[in-house]
This record gives sequence, C-alpha cells and structure tokens, in this order.
Amino acid sequence: MAFVAAACMIALGIAQRTVFLEPASVSVSTTVEGNGPFTVIDGDALLAHEGAQTISLRGSGNTFMSYGRTADIEAWLGDIDFTRVTYDEDTKELSTAEVRGQTVNPMDQTRLPSMDSSGLPAAAPNPNPRGSDLWLDEWTGDNSLSATVNVPEGISILVATDGTAPAPKNIRISWPLDNSTPWAGPLIAGGGILLLVGLVLYLLALLHLRRSRGPRRNLPKGPRMPKLPKAPKPKMIKANQINGAQRKSIGRSSRIAVVPVLLVSGLALSGCSASFWPDLSAPASSSPTPTADATAPPEQFDELPPPAVTVPQLERIVRKIAVVANEADTSMNAELLPSRFTGPALLERQKDYQIRASFPEQPVLAPIPASPLEIILPQQNASWPRTAVTVILNEEDPTIAPMTLVLTQNSPRENYQVEYAITLAADATFPEVAPASIGAPPVAPDTKFLVMKPEDLAAAYGDVILKDTASEYYSLFDIEHDSFVPQVGVAATEKRRADLPTTTDLTVSNEPGPGPTVALGTIDSGAIVAVNMYQMESATPNDNGTVEFKASASKSLSGVEKTTKGVTSTRSDQLLFYVPAQGSDEKIRLLGFAHSLIAASEIP
Repeated sequence: MAFVAAACMIALGIAQRTVFLEPASVSVSTTVEGNGPFTVIDGDALLAHEGAQTISLRGSGNTFMSYGRTADIEAWLGDIDFTRVTYDEDTKELSTAEVRGQTVNPMDQTRLPSMDSSGLPAAAPNPNPRGSDLWLDEWTGDNSLSATVNVPEGISILVATDGTAPAPKNIRISWPLDNSTPWAGPLIAGGGILLLVGLVLYLLALLHLRRSRGPRRNLPKGPRMPKLPKAPKPKMIKANQINGAQRKSIGRSSRIAVVPVLLVSGLALSGCSASFWPDLSAPASSSPTPTADATAPPEQFDELPPPAVTVPQLERIVRKIAVVANEADTSMNAELLPSRFTGPALLERQKDYQIRASFPEQPVLAPIPASPLEIILPQQNASWPRTAVTVILNEEDPTIAPMTLVLTQNSPRENYQVEYAITLAADATFPEVAPASIGAPPVAPDTKFLVMKPEDLAAAYGDVILKDTASEYYSLFDIEHDSFVPQVGVAATEKRRADLPTTTDLTVSNEPGPGPTVALGTIDSGAIVAVNMYQMESATPNDNGTVEFKASASKSLSGVEKTTKGVTSTRSDQLLFYVPAQGSDEKIRLLGFAHSLIAASEIP
C-alpha cells in the first residue's frame, strides 16, 4: 500500500508541473497600420490584466520607447497626429485608432509654423522624443525592443523611432500569470518519503521472514531415511564464457535498485523551485507596487494638480544637468550651457568663463553635484511653465555647502533649465515643505498673504544693504543670522572706500535684476522665494587724474588698465528667501545666495 500511495502522490505532483500546468503569461498583440511616426499605448491597454507589463516591439531601425503621464505625452505630441492603441473589452484584443493632433501649446514656440517663400506655412519637422525630461524612463534598441514596467493608472507608453521614420508596427503586451503549484513540492517530497518508508518496511518484512525459518524445537526421532546419492558438483563458469543475454540478466538486478534512487533524487531536486511550495511569508492578496511613481499622493489630494515631476524623474534630470555643468566648467565652453541653463544661472557661468580666461586667479564656481537630492519640491502644475526646487548635497566633498537649484520648464518639448543655482548659507534652516508626491502650490508674485510680496523682496533687501538699520524694511529681515549683508552691506562698502586712494570716489547702488520671481508655498503657509538683484559700483577719480587698476576680475571683463573717467561694475545676486505668512512673528530669512561679477566697463 505504501508503494501505491507513493506512486500516486509522485504522479500527481509531476502532473501538476506538466499536463495540468497553467500558462506562465497572457499576451495580446496587434499590427499598426500606416506609417505614422508616433504610437501611444494607452493606459487601459497596459492595465487590461494584473501584474507587470512586458511590452515587445518589432520594427525597422533604431526603436524607441518611453513611458510617462498620459497628459504629458499628449502635450508633448501637441499638433502631431499619432496612433492610439487601446484594449477592447468585448474582443479581448488590442485595437488601434488614428488621433488628430491638438492645438499647439501657446508656450511651445518650437512648433509654430514658419512661412516658406510662397507665404504659406512651412511644414515643421517632427521633434525627436529621445532625451525628453517628460519621460519617466526610456529605452532604445535596434529593430526590436522589449521592456518590463509596472505602471499605475494615468500612465501611457510612447513608441517611435526618431520622430520622422515610421514607428514600429508590431506591438505585443504580456502579463505574468500565477502558475505556481504549491502542492507539487509537498506531493513529490511526501511520495519520495513514503517510498523510502515502503522500502524500509519491505526490508523489515524480508528479515522477519528469514528469521522465521530458523531452528525449531527438537521433535521425536522417527525412522531414518535412506541416504540419497550425492548430486554432481556444477562446473565453474569463467567470466569470458558468459554470453550477452546472461550479462544483461546479471546487470539488470543491480540497475533495478539504482532506478528508484535516481528517480527520487531527481524529483527532490526539481522540487527546490519556489513555485513548488506554498508561500507562507506574504498574504495571497498582496499586489505589486507600481514602479512609475512609488510615492503616489494620498486619496485626499487627488483633486490637487499633480506635481511637476516625480522623484525618479527629477533625479534623472539633475544627473543630466550635472553632466553638462561639469563638462562646461572643465572646458570653460559657454556654448554647452544654454541647453541646461538660463537666466541668472546662465549669465553667471558665461561671465565666469570669460573672466577666468584672462584672470586664472578667479575662484572657480561651486560645482553642481548629481546626487543625492536632499530636498525635492516640485510645483503643483499640470500645465506650463513648470517649476521645481531641489537641494543637492555633495557626496564627494561634504565640506562644500549644499546647492539649491530652481528649475523651470517653459513648454512640453523643452527640457528643464537651471534658472537659479544658489549655495545654501552655512546656518540656513530650510522650512518644512510638502512631500514630493504632493508638491508645493505656486505663490503669485503679488500675493498679499505673506509678510511681504515676493515681487518686492529684491528692492526691500537692496534697501537694507544700502541703509542698514536706517532702512524701513530692516525689522522685517533676520539680519542677525544673515551671512550676506556683512559681505556687501554698509560696513563692507566703507571698508572698500578706505582701501581706495583718497583721489578715488566709490559709489554703490542696487536694483531688482531681470531674473523671474519664483515662489513656492511651504506647509506653514509661508513661501520659498528666489529673486535676482543687481548691485552696481563705480570708482571715479576726483582730482581729474588717472585711476589705475591692478589685475582683477573687473579688469579682465572691462579690459581697462588706466582711465580718467572711472570704471563701473555690476554684480548679479541670486537670492533664496523664506518669507513667513501674514500675521506670523517670524522674520524673512535668507537661505542662500550667489554673488558674481557679470559686467565691467569704463564709464562713458
């Protein structure tokens, strides 16, 4: 009975992994008609079944695939026609439909049609989707491509080549199925154990039978039987006299004992897979975590605009920016900067390269590290322009102060650019901000819900620099913990005057710079505000004599060695403030600054 039960258990266990085994995945596929350059696989097609989605493409040329928010993909496509792939619940198959492009985003000037020689709108070339900051991730391959993602709702996939050539036509989506057989392992193992138990019982039975044939009690002697003649002794057979059939019969008995051992061993080894055994470590109802945005906002925030970027998205953007900045800083090639820098941050580096070309003693600008991002504060915004603020630590040199980047994206097809690159002050305390999955609400420059309008910050702070305690705004700022005013304020200006010859006059002034005012809300209803301020300084002779300048950054930019008219210089200040809410007892705090020379010339 043990052998029969063992055979049944092993057979049933093997059958679960063979003839009764369910498919490992389910898939649907389609062939896109036409030669459109873009195809969008809709979110409903990706979520037609549970589990991670494996998308396989086959076409010709260098295949491209990316995934991102559906609204972002459609905004990037703009007025371009594309093919949408959806899932038909009735037929359980993929279906395709042509979609006409929408009106061009008003902020996206790259797609406004130009005029040809006949006065008609000229056809603009389609943009290349590779490297766009809108994508959460992207892949490329030659002729074919396969990638696995696990996306939540609201995510779609963009398929293309280079934006001009036809997109890959053959699309296949597959999802894994749970074809584990948790009882196969126990059945096979139990059958093997039962088989061994049966063998032991069989051997014990043979031993018992053999012992039962041993000597018995003495019985009464009866009449003796006559002796029988001796049987002739069999002849000894040598090994070389055994034929093939005899050898086979002799060897068979030894193999018979080996086969069960090999069978049990093979089945035991095959049962090592996790799919052969029950999973007692996690509940059966657990579901995979979406990888597109692992920090999804809670349900109570669903009605808010989405954050401008996700954490993985911003990390990838900052890495790209750091590569461009490092290459440009190393080679002092200002032509590399406009792809990732704009506004005050761009002007600062352009002028720094120009100064260092003839004045190597000029201190090198603080590098932009690639990671880690200590603070991530994206703007709540589903349209454009978009803004994000991040504070980056320097892992290679912890003595370097953290860098704050204020990034802006003006349109869907433009990448994020650094508007402000500000070094945090040593004793700066960053206010508490919302999680990156929720983002920060934008604050209008003219809002009255703060102790000071963001658009007035540059002028008010400049007045404090020029007048110190005599300024009407002095009491609104936390000057006690301000590390910038001592460098450029009244006391610093008087020291510079004292260092100049008595025949030279020094005049200083300041004004708000052309950089935009960027303000994002904090949890306590205050705001983080980035502004730009220009500080002007003029040195003129007061005795109709000549002013001579030593080697300096100003001399490098102006090219003036001696002058009877004097020299004027302009410095750009990138300033980051925390502005409390109206009614708060706190003061406006300077969180960080960047102070750089951007112009110098002889006074006309």
